[in-house]
Amino acid sequence: MSIKYIAIHIMSCAILSFSAFSEELPVETSDRHQKGMAMAGKLFPGLDPDALALPKKFQKYTIEHLFGDVWQGTEISLQERSLATCAALIAMNRTSEQKIHFAVARNIGIPREKLEEIIAHVAHYAGWPVAMSSFHTLNTCLLYTSPSPRDLSTS
Repeated sequence: MSIKYIAIHIMSCAILSFSAFSEELPVETSDRHQKGMAMAGKLFPGLDPDALALPKKFQKYTIEHLFGDVWQGTEISLQERSLATCAALIAMNRTSEQKIHFAVARNIGIPREKLEEIIAHVAHYAGWPVAMSSFHTLNTCLLYTSPSPRDLSTS
């Protein structure tokens, strides 16, 4: 996995908060909408996008741009993209989003041990308190998903 592609993914996510996206998107987004909905379904099985407490315009950006474009890239695998997202959220100490993306990582087959290693690695760059919060979040959010073979073997 190239740092260049991780940086591109992180920057693409950051672009959503840039004021230039306050304008209406062009109408030719139906293909991106379909791709985005399919990707969201893969990452968040059973999710009803209408149940999200997001303004319609931001929901459209999320589905069409983030999941319909950014998450569609082929330069890195879906798992690598998920790990890059988790690493960025860990470094920024965004525990609410960590809960979502730790579950996504689990949904697409990333073992807990990889997330633990990512947290430990990021701790050396972003700080120990960030890692401690992330480990707490990891422990909390994984209680609400189906157990992995590792979880079953420790019961």
